[in-house]
Amino acid sequence: MTAQRGKDLLLKISDGNDPQIFQTVAGLRTRTLSLNTQSVDITHAQSAGGWRELLAGSGVKQASVSGAGVFLNDASANKMRSLFFGGDIVVWQIIIPGFGSITGLFQITNLDYAGEFDGEASFSLALESAGQLEFLAEILE
Repeated sequence: MTAQRGKDLLLKISDGNDPQIFQTVAGLRTRTLSLNTQSVDITHAQSAGGWRELLAGSGVKQASVSGAGVFLNDASANKMRSLFFGGDIVVWQIIIPGFGSITGLFQITNLDYAGEFDGEASFSLALESAGQLEFLAEILE
């Protein structure tokens, strides 16, 4: 993967229709995607040299997404607030330039609002995966 512009990493939310249409969460200045898995330790008394052994292909996988920025319109602000207070789990899509996209169910687990007296109001949010995710590789020519 070659160098890419950070602003091209996008966080999108589904409209919930079939077929789904994804709308970019506007106003985000920073976005982060973290993919994690828990390891399953199967070390035993006869493990070679006393080194830890792990069970391949096991453990719980999860994805976390965070972002921060400024709301550009009331509709976007209302949507994020409604999803948070409702505890809704909806389909989100993360576009990673030069890599591909990850799509699946996420829940907003954190929603912060901030502002300084001489600056704009801002927000940050955190999402946690709530099911299996689909990865679609970007086709590069």
